[in-house]
Amino acid sequence: MLHPNFMVIAMRSLLLLILALSLSVAMCEAQADNPSSPPNIVLIISDDQAWNDYGFMGHPDIETPNLDQMAKESVLFRRGYVPTALCRPSLATLLTGHYASTHGITGNDPSPKYAKPNTPENNQQRADLIKKIDKFPTLPALLGQQGYLSHQSGKLWEGSFQNSGFTHGMTRGFPKRGGRHGDDGLKIGREGLEPIAQFLDHAKEEAKPFFLWYAPFLPHTPHNPPERLLKKYHSGDRPISVAKYYAMCEWFDETCGQLQQLVDDRGMIENTLFVYVTDNGWIQDPKSQKYAPRSKQSPNEGGIRTPIFFHWPDQLAPQDRKELVSSLDLYPTILSFAGIAPPENLPGLDLTVALTGNQPIDREIIFGEGFAHDIADVNDPEASLLYRGASKESGNCC
Repeated sequence: MLHPNFMVIAMRSLLLLILALSLSVAMCEAQADNPSSPPNIVLIISDDQAWNDYGFMGHPDIETPNLDQMAKESVLFRRGYVPTALCRPSLATLLTGHYASTHGITGNDPSPKYAKPNTPENNQQRADLIKKIDKFPTLPALLGQQGYLSHQSGKLWEGSFQNSGFTHGMTRGFPKRGGRHGDDGLKIGREGLEPIAQFLDHAKEEAKPFFLWYAPFLPHTPHNPPERLLKKYHSGDRPISVAKYYAMCEWFDETCGQLQQLVDDRGMIENTLFVYVTDNGWIQDPKSQKYAPRSKQSPNEGGIRTPIFFHWPDQLAPQDRKELVSSLDLYPTILSFAGIAPPENLPGLDLTVALTGNQPIDREIIFGEGFAHDIADVNDPEASLLYRGASKESGNCC
């Protein structure tokens, strides 16, 4: 017969075991709800694409299955906007969190009217323009202070990737040969994603969170899609210029799927926040490879509107939101998700509470500005100003 004390000890041990298991399950659930490590962040930036040229935005012909699926699983804002409908100032806004008139990078190039290209004077203007990125702390630089590794690929105008605060990257930058707006970085997507795959392996080996700037030269001109995609869209009476652009949009979508797969293959998808935006709009001119009026460089929807979405499995509940958001909001929001207090006096909003708690965004209007492609005076934004405008909230989102 067992001693009574033995029975008491056994019961206590069993209770302690049950309690320990319960605590373990609770801790696992809490960690799933609130990851102990900051999220990896992937910023996907489409280059010259209209706001409605996606399946999930209702285009009747363009197929974008990868982005469609991501958008379906995301907090999606159909009425997103960029403050400036031109690539360089728009990208500088993503890096700094400020309007072009504030960060000072208002156009793509110094105007040749005042100094011929490749002259000492013109080269000095270009160098002065690049230095303006130092006016505010860049997004990758602040993330680096939090321990993030960062990788730049695709478009980058502000010199080498190091100059913009990235720890890793592809672009060598002006005055290197071909360094105007991306040089080696422009190969990403069009020639595969191997540099990104290598960076992800490095980040995993180092056990550090990462920030990935994926700004491929897609669907930007030259519109030279793979023949297999062009055949899908070159039919009937559709102009070849339009068919090429449609195929470029699907090609870009394919690379987004490949990018997501690279992250998933390394077991990092559950703690990776994907953020999507376009640098500026585009409407294909059916008669040429150029853009049509009321699109790029204009204050119209075709120039400044873009879908913006935030995709983080198990952390952000899928929602289709009607509020106005701006690319200016991405800088403070990404920093906040990374556990970094955003700098004060930013024009954009920190959307983390709206994203995680389904809280409404208190905003009825978004402001924008447009400048000449070529900068009249690199030290005076007003010299190149074309317009200022605003987008207002309406009763329906689309």
